[in-house]
Amino acid sequence: MLSAVPTLSWGETLVRLAIAAGLAAVIGFERELRERLAGLRTHVLVSIGAALFTLVSAYGFDDFLHTGVPTVGYDPTRIAAQVVTGVGFLGAGAIIRHGTSVRGLTTAATLWVSAAIGIAAGAGYYSGAVLATAVTIFALWPLRYVGAGMVDRLRPESRLLVVHLRRNEPSAPLLDWFKEQGARVDHVRVDERHDRRMVTVTLSAPSEQLLAKVADLDFVQGVEWGR
Repeated sequence: MLSAVPTLSWGETLVRLAIAAGLAAVIGFERELRERLAGLRTHVLVSIGAALFTLVSAYGFDDFLHTGVPTVGYDPTRIAAQVVTGVGFLGAGAIIRHGTSVRGLTTAATLWVSAAIGIAAGAGYYSGAVLATAVTIFALWPLRYVGAGMVDRLRPESRLLVVHLRRNEPSAPLLDWFKEQGARVDHVRVDERHDRRMVTVTLSAPSEQLLAKVADLDFVQGVEWGR
């Protein structure tokens, strides 16, 4: 029975680590394009680490298992299973709260998915790793625009106010200003562009006068009713 313990060649090990790195690089590149804190290198490293943990868990103790000791217990998933919870601490570091807005949740989720892809690649489950990467990219790009379009169509057009701020300008002063004006903000969405920050607020009682007042604020570059 001990002789049946599987082993991996150097070539197969390299293939599994390379697939884990390549698939995670696709997700990391998307995060890099959107200028998120965790980008290409972070996602690749997370996936490689998860793949290596899986390889070590399944194949790293081959010599120990061939010692002939009958009491040795063998669980090839023991180390890899800890990656599922352990990577959550890394993802938490990507979440930032700024005023009433929270950023980094999607990036934290992509780090978690990258770890799962690394585990799948390390275990040799290539089809699962490739399909998970494809579905993740679909969720980050096409699904984002489809979902945003559906939400915008369901909301009354006059309730959405889009305020353009300078890049890296905090959104908290703007939200505090709305509160001082007695305007009720039901929802806030912050989008980053290369040269500006766009804050989309959903107002319960919009007015043209409020639009004019917002436009006069020193830290506001532009304002418009959203669609």
